Amino acid sequence: MIEQLPNFPDAVVAIVCKGRVTKADYDSVLIPAVQDAFKKHGKVRIYYEISPDFTGFEPGAMWQDFRVGMEHLTAWERVALVTDVEWIRHTMQLFSFLMPGETKSFSLAQAGEARAWIAA
Repeated sequence: MIEQLPNFPDAVVAIVCKGRVTKADYDSVLIPAVQDAFKKHGKVRIYYEISPDFTGFEPGAMWQDFRVGMEHLTAWERVALVTDVEWIRHTMQLFSFLMPGETKSFSLAQAGEARAWIAA
């Protein structure tokens, strides 16, 4: 499941992934939030938190994740990944060179620092 998080600046799409993430989660939550943010702003930031109860992505969800990132490749200003799931952190580090904006990963214990960084 993907939930949008409140209390972030307007140009920040803030989400948390819990349990199993599906393509439907992307279609109903993340994609509309990203599209709305891009209608209002030329550059958008994303706060992407993976909760401790995260169990994985459906294959269709992984494709949607890739598509959303690549579709707006040059318009991402900052990406904050907050997770203790090492394979996700390593995947982001592996592909961060493709992102023109800043990317930074944080542990769940550093979530407050990540929120401050993404909003700064």
